[in-house]
Amino acid sequence: MRLTPGDLVRDHTVYSCVTGSRAFGLATGASDTDRRGIFLAPTPLFWGFGKPPTHVEGPADEQFSWELERFCELALRANPNILECLHSPIVEHIDATGRELLSLRAAFLSRAVHRTFTRYAMGQHRKLAADVRQYGAPRWKHAMHLLRLLASCRDLLRTGELVTDVGEAREPLLAVRRGEVGWPEVERWMSRLADEAAEAAARTPLPPEPDTARVEDFLFRTRRESALRPERPAVR
Repeated sequence: MRLTPGDLVRDHTVYSCVTGSRAFGLATGASDTDRRGIFLAPTPLFWGFGKPPTHVEGPADEQFSWELERFCELALRANPNILECLHSPIVEHIDATGRELLSLRAAFLSRAVHRTFTRYAMGQHRKLAADVRQYGAPRWKHAMHLLRLLASCRDLLRTGELVTDVGEAREPLLAVRRGEVGWPEVERWMSRLADEAAEAAARTPLPPEPDTARVEDFLFRTRRESALRPERPAVR
């Protein structure tokens, strides 16, 4: 069995969605359509020396896909971008494996989200602050998305549920994107959200650790079912 990365995305995707501004409720006329997906590499591909890729970029513009195992690994580590992919309100393709994966969304969530979201936010803040020092202003689009991320983290820790759409915060956030809010005020907003997230982390309903065993059982069963399927003809 020989499959190209494009074959894996085209023929073996179990879940694909739109992420970014369109999923967050922050799209404007100039917004790209960011597509993310998960493909299940057929189990026989792992039996030879050449293993299937852990991810594939493309084939379309702004498209990126992960192999199922790699995706689960990153989700168990509470990677913000991965978790938001699982909770996108814009699903473009899903099969039975993808539906079972979505049924496991809660298994990936844990108190680790406070650490991972905050670490990511701190890195983005340093970049924005460097822009302010060098150019006198940050990249406002990035500032908007950082505020969104911090609010998402706070609300996830408060409720135990990840909601990607910003809802009523859309207009204040778009004002930041347009540069209508000064950097000092944006920084104060970021600081307040970070403090509120820390307070929420102290009494969050999220479990201390993700349910790795449940996810691993799903991955094992999925790999086994793939191994038992009739082998498809080699792609030449």
